[in-house]
Amino acid sequence: MINIVLFGKPGAGKGTQAEFLKEKYKLTHISTGDVFRFNLKNDTELGKQVRVYMDAGDLVPDELTTKMLIDEVNKHTDTNGVLFDGYPRTISQAVALDEFLSSIGSKVTATVALEADDEILIKRLLERGKTSGRIDDQDEDKIRNRYEEYNQKTAPLMQYYNDQGKFHAVNGIGSVQEITERLSAVIDNL
Repeated sequence: MINIVLFGKPGAGKGTQAEFLKEKYKLTHISTGDVFRFNLKNDTELGKQVRVYMDAGDLVPDELTTKMLIDEVNKHTDTNGVLFDGYPRTISQAVALDEFLSSIGSKVTATVALEADDEILIKRLLERGKTSGRIDDQDEDKIRNRYEEYNQKTAPLMQYYNDQGKFHAVNGIGSVQEITERLSAVIDNL
């Protein structure tokens, strides 16, 4: 089983690349955002718990996010592997993921970060915001705030996985095909 954690700042192309990677390697793509939206929309028990935090303007605790993710992974026991998108976001989530995967006889195979210059990504997001309707992609200050949060929370994760010999950085600037080829070169050599 191959389990890949895909990192990248908003606008780096994680969603686009995840679509190609899941097809090429027959992986199950689990996006934390999609899992949250599903649970909220379907008013699941976990969704109700998440809503309490979101309605209060608080961050959803790591334990609850991890529980939702584990529930989602357990729905796909016959997969070749999982492409994790948006999880883990903190060291405690990474430790919880390692513990869970170990309990099912698996592990994180590699983490791959799509890296790109902030200014290029900001322009990309502002353009996306014009067509997507996403409010968080239409305000440069909000985008910069998201990047600051990413730097504070995700950078330590990169070191965590680098210490395990599982971290790979990939240039996230170029055509979709060029970036897919770079990612594939990393995955093919695992």
